[in-house]
Amino acid sequence: MADSLTGVLERIIFLNEENHYTIAEFRPESVSGKATAGKPSAREELVTITGALPGVECGETLHLTGEWMRHAQHGAQFKITTFKSELPAGVHGIRRYLGSGLVPGIGRVYANKIVDAFGTDTFRVLSEESGRLRHVEGIGPKRAKAIKAAWDEKRAERELYIFLQTYGVTSGQCVKLVKHFGAQAKTVLETEPYRVAREIDGIGFKTADRIAINLGFANDAPPRLDAGLIYALETLQEEGHTAFREADLIEHSAAQLQTETKFVEARIAALVETKSLVRHRPAGVENPLPGSALVQLPHNDRAEQKISAAVRRLTRVASGLPPIKADAAVAWAEKKAGFTLHELQRTALRAALTHKFSILTGGPGTGKTTILRALVEILKAKKVRVHLAAPTGRAAQRLAETTGGFASTIHRLLKFDATGGGFTANDAAPLATDFLVVDEVSMLDTRLAAALLQAVPSKAHLVLVGDTDQLPSVGAGNVLKDLIAAERVPVTRLSVIYRQQGQSAIVTTAHAINSGDTSLPGVFPEVAAAQGWSDLNFITATDAEDCVRKVLQLVTGFIPQKLKWPDPIADVQVLAPMHKGVAGVSNLNTQLQAALNGHGRGLRTGAGEFRPGDKVIQLRNNYDKNLFNGDIGSITAVHAEASTLDADFDGTSHHFTRGEFGDLALAYAISIHKSQGSEYPVVIVPLLKAHFMMLQRNLLYTAITRGRKNVFIVGEPAAYAMAVRNSESKQRITHLREKLATASG
Repeated sequence: MADSLTGVLERIIFLNEENHYTIAEFRPESVSGKATAGKPSAREELVTITGALPGVECGETLHLTGEWMRHAQHGAQFKITTFKSELPAGVHGIRRYLGSGLVPGIGRVYANKIVDAFGTDTFRVLSEESGRLRHVEGIGPKRAKAIKAAWDEKRAERELYIFLQTYGVTSGQCVKLVKHFGAQAKTVLETEPYRVAREIDGIGFKTADRIAINLGFANDAPPRLDAGLIYALETLQEEGHTAFREADLIEHSAAQLQTETKFVEARIAALVETKSLVRHRPAGVENPLPGSALVQLPHNDRAEQKISAAVRRLTRVASGLPPIKADAAVAWAEKKAGFTLHELQRTALRAALTHKFSILTGGPGTGKTTILRALVEILKAKKVRVHLAAPTGRAAQRLAETTGGFASTIHRLLKFDATGGGFTANDAAPLATDFLVVDEVSMLDTRLAAALLQAVPSKAHLVLVGDTDQLPSVGAGNVLKDLIAAERVPVTRLSVIYRQQGQSAIVTTAHAINSGDTSLPGVFPEVAAAQGWSDLNFITATDAEDCVRKVLQLVTGFIPQKLKWPDPIADVQVLAPMHKGVAGVSNLNTQLQAALNGHGRGLRTGAGEFRPGDKVIQLRNNYDKNLFNGDIGSITAVHAEASTLDADFDGTSHHFTRGEFGDLALAYAISIHKSQGSEYPVVIVPLLKAHFMMLQRNLLYTAITRGRKNVFIVGEPAAYAMAVRNSESKQRITHLREKLATASG
């Protein structure tokens, strides 16, 4: 049950004009809710309230819901979730309200005069009989007119906030609406509520739909169906699809909107007509089945077109490399390396040197790194400008270390322009390179792939490297698999295992998983029984609590003491299939933080506590800070009084204010999805039947292949078997393969 508080707003201490976040003094008249230490009783002294309070002024009566918090320095505070406001009814409140400076032309002196003249009738006089203001000493016609105009503006703003909150719009959303639409916000909401979902970040279809239904919009109104269709495709995009079969989209949308399919079908045609959606009929089919077309959002269609055009351009334009005799170059690289390459590796090297665009794919230990190292050596010897890139900072760092070349993230390579909202490197201003190698391409979503391929100069060579058995990209699309399936560029598939002459249990187990082999590596009932000489151990757990207990034993005892990894925070990464649950990312972070970094003064946030020494992960791209989703760093200092912290990412210090804390999370444990493109010295994977919704072959394969030296699976053997057997990872629907197939050669 939420706490509630009713009283009068006495004084505004702090107001952020951007988001209306307010810190204020409040005189409670009534208090209800859970008993909380330090919570003041009704009619006690002033209390501090915090939260978004758009449009309120001193003297108003506020009805608040929220929760009591205790600030280390300032004591009890009431954190506001929702509020309702009333204009003051008493003379004292009216006097304070008008005298607060909200109406230009009315200061404390004139507020007293006006209230003395009209008493509790003051607000009605200002609204309906403003001419009577001229009877107040010192107020002439000009001032009376200015006061009336200012009062009407303030009243309109106030009525708008009340109107918006009536329809379930939060105070934070109110601020965004008023900031975007100004005085027209109410009109837009009443006549075009779904426009709000299109134009306001943070207000989605569901909020707009709730408002529209409350306002009386019909279930099958065209604006509702149009917005619902676009929302459905956006939701499917979050699942990885860049396109969807029309018949399935109609069924899906009709069910979501609780309407008939015939209405949805008609609106798809209308949206295609206005180019709000793109429809692709099956190519080469004389009489396609009804509903067999693929439907796309325009931005996904454009991104795929850009990829297809780039492939066509790169494969048609002649190479700009200096003359290179491929066979002689391969022999030179073998001599320099001191060993003979496998024929598949030679094929991959020749393809990279003789073809403008080629793909190299294979699992762990199959020699991808050896090929890239040899390729970079050859290109350096020929004075070729070579660039290496990967989707994440860690993958780029590893690529640089293993090849001896300079590598960067794709975002840094393309140079994001925060002011213009796009990349500096593009088709009009291509990269200054002769040869581009991109690793971990399985992580590349459609939109980033389009930006990258557009920026490759026409005469340059491009090599894409990736493992198709890993998890697909977080963003929509299936670029690597689609490019391979289209057969427009040469592909070398590596299948022979070289790493440690096949003795690595990590590598052999990963390949066994891919082949559907459910036999387990070494299984041990307790942590102490694990074999330190093996790079992969399976430790059984009876339930989620036992799993967490054994993960903690590994991190605090076995790994630093028996395996001699001295820094378990930096050296060990826990990778969990799910966020929720006892053995989920959230609880594991809480337990690991307490075990590894339980001392020191921290900084409380909505998501938990941050302490100096904590390992943290960046959750979204921040181009101003040059930080990207998945970057991992360490907190170096917290400043409790200023509510800020400092964190180090790859040797660069970054300052975070409270408003940016939502971009950070503890990273002692992260999801397997977040680990893509990274490698860690030691990996621990909790694996339980309770994770059944996420147990897939490519998820387990990805987790195991993140470990460079040691991997520990902690959990239930049955869960391992479930994951290995489940090779039916959800098929992603795209139109890229068709675009590549129909592009003229």
